[in-house]
Amino acid sequence: MALVNAPAAVARVLFDESHGEAWTISRERAAALQPAHPQDSSYADAADALRGRELTVAAHRHGALDAHALADADVLVIAHPSEATWEKTDGAYPVFADAEIDAIEAWVRAGGGLVVLGETEQAKYGTNVDRLLARFGLGVATATVYDYTHAHAGNPAWVLAQRAAARSTVGGADLLARVERAAFYRAGALELRNGATPLLQTSAQADPAGATLLAATTAGAGRVVLFADSDLFGDDCLGDLDHRALWLDTITWAAQSAFAAAGGTPAASPVLADPHWATLKAEVDALRLLQEPDGSVDTATHDAADLAARVGRIADAVAALAPHFPHQAAYVEATVADLHRWVADGFPRPDFTGALEHFRPDLHREDGIEHLVVFPMYTQNGSRDTRFEALVVRVPWPAWLAELERTRYDNPKFVPVTFVDRTAGYDSECAVLFPETFSTGERKPTVNHFGGIFCDREAERFRRVCGAAVEVLGVNLPADAAALLASPRISQEAFVLWDLVHDRAHSRGDLPFDPFMIRQRMPYWMYSLEELRCDLTAFSEAVGLEAEGFAFARHVQTAILFDRLFRFPVTGSRVRNYDGLGGQLLFAFLHERGTIRWTDNRLTIDWNDVADGVVALRAKVEALYRSGIDLPKVRYWMTAHDLVSSYVAPAVTSVWTGGARALHEEPDPKRWIDAVQDDEFPLSVFYTQLQPKLEPALVAA
Repeated sequence: MALVNAPAAVARVLFDESHGEAWTISRERAAALQPAHPQDSSYADAADALRGRELTVAAHRHGALDAHALADADVLVIAHPSEATWEKTDGAYPVFADAEIDAIEAWVRAGGGLVVLGETEQAKYGTNVDRLLARFGLGVATATVYDYTHAHAGNPAWVLAQRAAARSTVGGADLLARVERAAFYRAGALELRNGATPLLQTSAQADPAGATLLAATTAGAGRVVLFADSDLFGDDCLGDLDHRALWLDTITWAAQSAFAAAGGTPAASPVLADPHWATLKAEVDALRLLQEPDGSVDTATHDAADLAARVGRIADAVAALAPHFPHQAAYVEATVADLHRWVADGFPRPDFTGALEHFRPDLHREDGIEHLVVFPMYTQNGSRDTRFEALVVRVPWPAWLAELERTRYDNPKFVPVTFVDRTAGYDSECAVLFPETFSTGERKPTVNHFGGIFCDREAERFRRVCGAAVEVLGVNLPADAAALLASPRISQEAFVLWDLVHDRAHSRGDLPFDPFMIRQRMPYWMYSLEELRCDLTAFSEAVGLEAEGFAFARHVQTAILFDRLFRFPVTGSRVRNYDGLGGQLLFAFLHERGTIRWTDNRLTIDWNDVADGVVALRAKVEALYRSGIDLPKVRYWMTAHDLVSSYVAPAVTSVWTGGARALHEEPDPKRWIDAVQDDEFPLSVFYTQLQPKLEPALVAA
């Protein structure tokens, strides 16, 4: 899929081409260096692969590689500097000045990522890159490795690398999580000092045996990776074995500081500097404390004149803020009218139908636009009492998302939002802004124009809980998954795309019942399967998008996988926890399949199988839905219970378990629902032990 509006880049990769490097990211320069076979000098394919991964790529070809040249770079790649005697280069001097080495070291320790590619018989090439590497405890020995036992394409100089250790985690990520095979072509060997971690090495049968071929280390806030060969990422070899995955994860790992900083400081809003916002927020917070659970205020307890004055100040503040929100003129006017009507009626249960009819963020989905929100409401996952709340929200609607919604995932009611500021009712886990939570008249239909999702809160919760789970469980975390967990911007955008596809999936597919299930009562595992079905749909769509070239979709897959596996099962009570059950089912299915393994107190994910595993579970759920169209209601519920209990053990006293259905002659669905236990599918041993370890992360700071 050729999306012209891909997500904006997070990090900048700079290739040094000013010190006689044997490789260039320019196809034209490669053709000039090697007219007969340009691929022998070209890293152009490697550069193109990076451009699809939230990265920009540039070459440094002129001038000193000093602090000024490095100022805008996040990763520096130095690919085999050499004198022209030994390699076809542009003839530039392959020696780094002392000032350049000092500048590169300082830049790395401040957070830069350095990737160096060495070569066989390193000493002969006339470069002093080893002086730079020595600053980080690394070096390249003058050697050529041969292995007649583990050879690629039968060439003993093309060495198939072996893992240096069972785990390849450095700086919080496993650089080999997606790498099973890699070949080093006429490689040298690395020398490691000062704690650098060997990742790939030669076999016991090689000469030299057990020599390090790939190593990584951290230095201050920065990261350094060293390869003993430079050919494996050239145009000729990037597509071999797992070289592309190794290349992409290496550069992403090196750019971790840039990912962690992306989106961490949202743009300031002029509304926050307006004193009328401070007044509105303070008065609403004070009014909230006076309201009864239904939103009314008891005038026998609270002075009506004081109440009227307070609400008047709220109305005046709303009106005064109108210039900040010209697109909400009708809503502001209606809100002021509803506030005054509430006072005139004596502060009963609030009816803000008028304001709700004019609150239309769905009509103004523009990137960065802000909306004022003043309503009496309850907050899901927070208080169920109706209280006044005041918020300023901002809409993230980047061009790539608008394009996807317009061309592929039409969803006119979907509105992603982020917090600019809020009253105290949203100091909770509530991540939605839904019209059905707003207080309206008893007999008036709920206006349902939009559905707002706080993607920043969802992303923060994901990073907090799943990040803790990954650390506790020792997950073999790929570098791009580590970047997702580190980056506020990347994780937020991943949730926006996830929510867009999930939300519309409720009304698509073979559906044997009301997709939102708001007018039916049924066993809670049916709600679990519906929410899981929509997430599995979003995951599968993300797999398709990635295959079509929209690489950002891989982050959606990781977000769904981790939230479902790590956060959902251990969050909330065990009273009909339908989201938790969906996570339990996904874990158990993948565990039985062998895609995830809990061994030696470490959770290992087979990253080359996980997408197929999730898609396979989706097929089972969709088959259930199709069969449910032709089944009586209770029988359909039973079939769904059978599917879940095939992987997640039900309570030992469950009357829903096949062979123990005591109500099999009972035609009344209500009796069956009443027989559902609060915790029909208890947590497994894995989750009961994981939950207390994650308790500190389950509470927002």
